[in-house]
Amino acid sequence: MRKTMRWISTALAVAVVGGMLLGLPPTASAQRVTRSIVVVQPVPVFDPFFPYAYYPYGYPAGYVAGNYGYVKVDTHGQQASVYVDGGYAAKTHKSKKFALKAGNHNIELKDSNGKTFFQERVAVTVGQTTKVDVPS
Repeated sequence: MRKTMRWISTALAVAVVGGMLLGLPPTASAQRVTRSIVVVQPVPVFDPFFPYAYYPYGYPAGYVAGNYGYVKVDTHGQQASVYVDGGYAAKTHKSKKFALKAGNHNIELKDSNGKTFFQERVAVTVGQTTKVDVPS
């Protein structure tokens, strides 16, 4: 009798642990979180010490120009962090021009404390540069 009970309890423990490891589906009370992916391409800059503007990326020449539009942010010398559609993109002192997929995008500028001081929705067109002028 003891061997049978030990065998049943061991089998039950293995089944419970196996079910937990397999990742049972979440219950109906769990909330579903949706996230969007934003692709931000830095604009290539000529550098005499680094001759390959697109290295190590496998894009052919002209790929970005034919599939993306540009957003140029003019902050008039203010230091800020740029967020595109809620995701961090870059700091304004390092990059002021971004290549984005065509469509509408939310551009936010945040100061060093993380406080949003500028927000605008811009329309990006393939092959065109959209200028965003931040008031001083």
